[in-house]
Amino acid sequence: MELQLVRTDLTSKSSVGTLSIDGRFECFTLEDAVRPVKIKGLTAIPYGAYEIVVSWSQRFRRRLPLLLAVPNFDGIRIHAGNTDADTDGCILVGLTKSVDAIGKSRLAFDALFAKLEAASAREKIFIAVEPAGGNDPARPPALARSTSSLRRALTSATRNPASKALSAAGRTSIRRQAR
Repeated sequence: MELQLVRTDLTSKSSVGTLSIDGRFECFTLEDAVRPVKIKGLTAIPYGAYEIVVSWSQRFRRRLPLLLAVPNFDGIRIHAGNTDADTDGCILVGLTKSVDAIGKSRLAFDALFAKLEAASAREKIFIAVEPAGGNDPARPPALARSTSSLRRALTSATRNPASKALSAAGRTSIRRQAR
């Protein structure tokens, strides 16, 4: 399964965007503001492609989608919420949007989570986080690939023994969080 998050409305407080699954619109997103330098709890994750697993969240006391291997970030999840006050770097989802806010978040999350949980049982899930129009001068050229090519690159990287060790370390970290 391939998700695509496109950041469309950037302000000093937040980043509102759209989330598509396999090319079809699913919902709106809200993240912290995009910043050139990370400020803990106030900065959106970097543009790029990430694998998603569904795992237990100690903080939320339920299973939630978790983005793996996000540079300089830990515990990035997708969950319900309405404003930048509801996220510490995570991706919030909603069915409506306004300036610095999204609405009907629980409805959007429940529908999305059902799809992600079902997909996680049969295939890998990836998300590509992109700027509107796909053009960002600060974005490395290596990330200017399609979601499909990123999926292939990430999948082939997990076949590499060094990558397998990193992947196993990530799974161990997730198991520790579940305890």
